[in-house]
Amino acid sequence: MRKDVRILLVGEPKVGKTSLIMSLVSEEFPDVVPYRAEEITIPADVTPERVPTHIVDYSDAEQTDEQLFQEISKANVICIVYSVNNKKSIEKVTSHWIPLITENTDKDSRVPLILVGNKSDLVEHSSMETILPIMNQYSEIETCVECSAKNLKNISELFYYAQKAVLHPTGPLYCPEKKDMKPLCVKALTRIFKVSDLDNDGILNDNELNFFQRTCFNTPLEPQALEDVKNVVRRNMSDGVCENGLTLKGFLFLHTLFIQRGRHETTWTVLRRFGYDDDLELNQDYLFPPLKIPPNCTTELNHNAYLFLQSVFDKHDKDRDCALSPEELRDLFDVFPYMPWGPDVNNTVCTNDQGWITYQGYLSQWTLTTYLDVQRCLEYFGYLGYSIIAEQESQAAGITVTRDKKIDLQKKQTQRSVFRCNVFGDVGSGKSSFLQGFLGRNLTQNTIREEHKSFYAISTTYVYGQEKYLLLHKVFPDFDYLSDADLACDIVCLVYDVSNPYSFEYCARVFKQYFMDSKTPCMLIAAKSDLPELKQLYGCSPMDFCRRHKMPPPQSFTCNTAGPPSRDIYTRLATMAMYPHVTHADLKSSNFWLSASVGATMFAVLGFAMYRVLLKQR
Repeated sequence: MRKDVRILLVGEPKVGKTSLIMSLVSEEFPDVVPYRAEEITIPADVTPERVPTHIVDYSDAEQTDEQLFQEISKANVICIVYSVNNKKSIEKVTSHWIPLITENTDKDSRVPLILVGNKSDLVEHSSMETILPIMNQYSEIETCVECSAKNLKNISELFYYAQKAVLHPTGPLYCPEKKDMKPLCVKALTRIFKVSDLDNDGILNDNELNFFQRTCFNTPLEPQALEDVKNVVRRNMSDGVCENGLTLKGFLFLHTLFIQRGRHETTWTVLRRFGYDDDLELNQDYLFPPLKIPPNCTTELNHNAYLFLQSVFDKHDKDRDCALSPEELRDLFDVFPYMPWGPDVNNTVCTNDQGWITYQGYLSQWTLTTYLDVQRCLEYFGYLGYSIIAEQESQAAGITVTRDKKIDLQKKQTQRSVFRCNVFGDVGSGKSSFLQGFLGRNLTQNTIREEHKSFYAISTTYVYGQEKYLLLHKVFPDFDYLSDADLACDIVCLVYDVSNPYSFEYCARVFKQYFMDSKTPCMLIAAKSDLPELKQLYGCSPMDFCRRHKMPPPQSFTCNTAGPPSRDIYTRLATMAMYPHVTHADLKSSNFWLSASVGATMFAVLGFAMYRVLLKQR
């Protein structure tokens, strides 16, 4: 909404422009009227819309054409004043004033016009019969007000309508020629309906209508008022009410009715509450609320955000199979201006046997977006209506900014839930299979089209009974062009192919150049361990290399298995990331790994079982 309103009064000499302004200010008709009133500002606290309003007079006796053109370009709304007892002043509205205003305003930003018939005290008839054809001819005319500066009739109403034409314009909402809402308005209201339809049944029931009413107008509707609204819709259309709830058609009809009856402010209040600006685009301030992220800190979703995402999942998981089919996923993202998830997401998170994103995979992808690009996450939450449905000030309320990683290292504990593992390895070493193995896919399930490949894999694992997200990032194997993002992580995973004698050298070079002197823990992965192991053509064996640099011994891995690959190695990575201060001796302890692995297995089974129970209860 605009922060102020600038109203310009124009018209033929002696039609009463100055008298209207002076009568508004002094609340009495002036005995002496100057050629032109000085610009006045009405404070926000005395205007109906609580917005400062500037009123500007024009006089051809005191101002040049150039000054008039400047005032027209600065005005938010222009009142063309005519005298109801002067036909010539009415004719000048179309022959002079509207063409003049059109020539001096930007074609892309239409300035609303108000026709003002002054001196109604001098005649007994109305000028509306003459004015109505003019209003029908020019869509930029918002309304016409007949008034009297002498009798103070409709003076305050005149300036209220002028203010309203700026703050609640008809133009973006409604097409008078077609007598229907414009496509952008329909699109915005459709999104609002879908966000407000909390159970996604295509109907706003009484509870949803009351929540919508409280959200937009801070007060619920009385039961009788609700019925009255639905009865109005029933009388005008057959499919506007279904099962005693309001359908999308009924919802759109109501707003069309509001606009046609001059209650634009009702529709604008709804649109602005859901984040729309005057051009019916989602406001940048709404989509991207301020969020301060200090250096060495990461971003995660908090408990309330996960609850919201669970409710969105449940809303669209129509068949209750704990996965989103392509149709269900499209329905979920129907409130977005574009499809945010591409086919690569299916190779980034867990899916079911049909390749559909599971509940766990769905939450994992949101976690990934929040960690890698929190601004994108805020934008997505905005489309879903997080601040409205969760009743929060903004989407930023769903984000946790973690403390500096250096503090975690000093205190030897962390409150973070997401840990990043950067995976390095030469071409063909098995990095992609290692990432897909984390998602439970063996070698036969690893055939991925080039355009569907992902450089990330994310899922949950359990570290001593605590559920944590492990984010694997496959780093492009260009040794000479490793960026800060390639190096910034919680743990490094160095993958080599046991069947390729030249594969280990790349891992050794990466470690020595970038990680040998860092505090980031590193783990060596002996991939393709189902194949015959060949001696690595390097100065020392991988085992000796690990012993020399106080790293855990190489961990064997293969995804050439009948079932899903073992998750033990991923639990070890998450544990090392969570406890980077743990010594090499502790890492070698079988009790250390046994505790972590048993915890992972138990909590994974229990977690899924509990979700199925909760789902059945819903």
